[in-house]
Amino acid sequence: MSENKVYLIDVTNRDGVQTSRILLPKLSKTMLNLYLDEMGVFQSEIGFPTLKHEINYINANLELAKMGVIKRLHLEGWCRAVPSDIELSFKNCPDLKHLNISMSTSEIMIQGKFQGRMRWADILDSLQKAVRLAKSLGAETVGVNAEDASRTELQKLIEFIQAGKEAGADRFRYCDTLGADDPITSYDRIKALALATRFPIEMHCHNDLGMAEAISVSGAQGAIDGGVDTYINTTINGYGERCGNCDLVSTILALKFSRALREKVHLDGHVDLKKSWKVAGYASYAFKLPIPINQPGVGSNAFAHESGIHADGALKDRRNYELYDPEDVGRGQPELTETGRVITTGAYGGIKGFRYVYDKLGVSFRDDAEARNILELTQYANLHTQKPLTDDELRFVASYPEIARKILTVTP
Repeated sequence: MSENKVYLIDVTNRDGVQTSRILLPKLSKTMLNLYLDEMGVFQSEIGFPTLKHEINYINANLELAKMGVIKRLHLEGWCRAVPSDIELSFKNCPDLKHLNISMSTSEIMIQGKFQGRMRWADILDSLQKAVRLAKSLGAETVGVNAEDASRTELQKLIEFIQAGKEAGADRFRYCDTLGADDPITSYDRIKALALATRFPIEMHCHNDLGMAEAISVSGAQGAIDGGVDTYINTTINGYGERCGNCDLVSTILALKFSRALREKVHLDGHVDLKKSWKVAGYASYAFKLPIPINQPGVGSNAFAHESGIHADGALKDRRNYELYDPEDVGRGQPELTETGRVITTGAYGGIKGFRYVYDKLGVSFRDDAEARNILELTQYANLHTQKPLTDDELRFVASYPEIARKILTVTP
C-alpha cells in the first residue's frame, strides 16, 4: 500500500493575479510556470481559459508542455462548474488536460449570490453535468471546488464530493475562501471528509486571519490521517486577494522543518526548496511588490541577527537560532550588479546594444535577420512587462520566438 503524500498546486497565475491593484504580464506568468516546473511543483493553475486575453498565453504554455520545455508541471485551468464555461474553455484551449471547476456551497453564498436562482439540488446537478462534459471534451483530471467550504455544513460537503466523484472527478478542493477556519477545526473536518468519501482533498486557504499556512498543513495532515492523498494550494510570496493566500515557501518550510509535521506529513519528493530564492525574487520583481523583511526563508531578515544573545548564539552554532540554513532556500551567494557602464536592451534599444547584451548571455544568432527578429520581440516584451527584461526572459524570447510572439499578443 503506497504512502499518502502532500502535493503542491500553485495558484499564483490564477488567484495570485486577482490581487487588487496589481497586474502580471503574460510573459511573467509563463516564466513563473517554468520556474515552478524547475522547483518540482506538481501543478500550476495557469489562468482562465474562458477569458479572451488569457487564450494565447494558455495555448502557448500548453505548447511548451507538448514540446517538453515544461516537463512535469501539470497546467490547469479554472472556471465555474457550469456547462457553458466548460464548453468555452475547451473551445478556446482545445489541448487543455487539467481543469478545476468551482461552485459556491455555503448557505450564505447560495442565498447571497444566487438569490433563489439555484437550490442545493441545482448546484449538485450543475456540478455533475460540468464534470461529465469536461471529461468528454478531453480533460484528464477535473478538480471540484467548493467555494466557502469552511462555512458549509459537513454533510453537504460529503454530498458535493460524492456527486463529483460519481461524475468522474479526480479531487475535491476545500476552499477556506474567507480564511475563517482554524487549524484544529480544519484537521477535524478534513479527516472526517477523507474518511467519509475516500477522495483526494486539496486545501485552498486565504490569509484573512493570518493562518493560511497553518490551516493548510493541518488540513493536509487530516487528509493523510484519513487515508487519502492531499494537495495544498499556494501562491508565491503569499500573493492573492485581500490578505493573500497560503505562501509557497512557508508551506514547504513547515513540511520540511516542523519536527512533528515532517514525521507525519510527507511532501512530494520532487520539490526542490533550493529554488525558493529564485522564484520568490522573480515574482517580487514581476508583481512589483517587495518581499516583507520578515518573510520566512526569503525575507531580508530571515537570517539576520543583531541582539547580543542571539548573535553570539548563532555565531557559536547556527542551530541555536536558525531552524534551517540560507543554502536550504537557495541563498548565500552575493548578488552583484554592475556599477559602471550598463547597456540594456528594451523598447527603444538598437541592434548594437541588443547584440552586446545577448553576447554577454552567451546567445548567438545565425544572421542579422534572426537577430533583428529577436530584437523586435524583445522591444515588444519590454513594452509588455513595463520593466527591464531579466536574463531568463531574454533567453526565453531568443529560444522560443514564435511562442513568445503568441504570449505577447492579445487580440480583443
